[in-house]
Amino acid sequence: MAYHTLLGFKKEPFSTSPDPHFFYLTKEHDMALTSILIELRLRRGLAVILGDIGTGKTTLSRKLLHELRERGNIIFHMILNPDFETEEQFLTTLLRNFNIDFPATSDASMSSIKILDLRDAIERFLIQKAEEKQTIILVIDEAQKLNLVTLEVLRVLLNFETNEYKLIQLVLLGQLELYSKIVSIPNFIDRVSFKYTLNPLDIHETKELISFRIQQAGYEGHMQLFDDEAISEIYNYSRGYPRHITMLCHKVLKELILQNKEIVDRKIVQDVLEKEQRFGWGRAETFRRSSHPIA
Repeated sequence: MAYHTLLGFKKEPFSTSPDPHFFYLTKEHDMALTSILIELRLRRGLAVILGDIGTGKTTLSRKLLHELRERGNIIFHMILNPDFETEEQFLTTLLRNFNIDFPATSDASMSSIKILDLRDAIERFLIQKAEEKQTIILVIDEAQKLNLVTLEVLRVLLNFETNEYKLIQLVLLGQLELYSKIVSIPNFIDRVSFKYTLNPLDIHETKELISFRIQQAGYEGHMQLFDDEAISEIYNYSRGYPRHITMLCHKVLKELILQNKEIVDRKIVQDVLEKEQRFGWGRAETFRRSSHPIA
């Protein structure tokens, strides 16, 4: 029997899968999500969300997709791994994902001619959908993997516009190094209509995240599972990074069962952390990226 069933949960409360149902909306995440939706509604063109590993960018993107599915007159696609080598590869992917008809095979052998054909096909598609009052949205997760060639393609796509709005809406979510890439491309950074940096949670938000996930998982117990000292220990170790909070809480609940106890206290959290370090998964390795300050 799964550990969460033994503890009175209907679902696993601390899965690391980016399930929008378990997305705890902090003030920062709420501001980012609301702002993105406003930018998309106004069709301003380009929104950029930055954040260190584990700050909730991927889960935010899934929440965004969930919100978009509830709205009409929207066609959207999400790219999870934007590791494209060439412009042709990226443009071909866009045509396939948005179900755009491929241009007729050109007799010309020059790849530049083929790329121009692909761009023209995308532009015709965007114009047609604008006439049909449809909004086209492309969401790219792990956007720090975009190379300069693909970023330049995105810049060109943002040139497709009417007198009032952009024909394609882009949302880029990536680690902090994404910003250094986009500022190095002329005329790219000035196309960013909204930029936001996600930061780790404070201790109050850490406690709320844990409580929220417990509630969302359908906890049927009649007592508080984590005491305040345990939450403080979890916060000190995770430094407020949602992914690390979730991973640690998952292990702590399994330890709760192994020790046949009813409430997670500081000692149980410390026991888990000691086991982690004993098997070589100590703080230095787990948080090697978390020591960098976030702008």
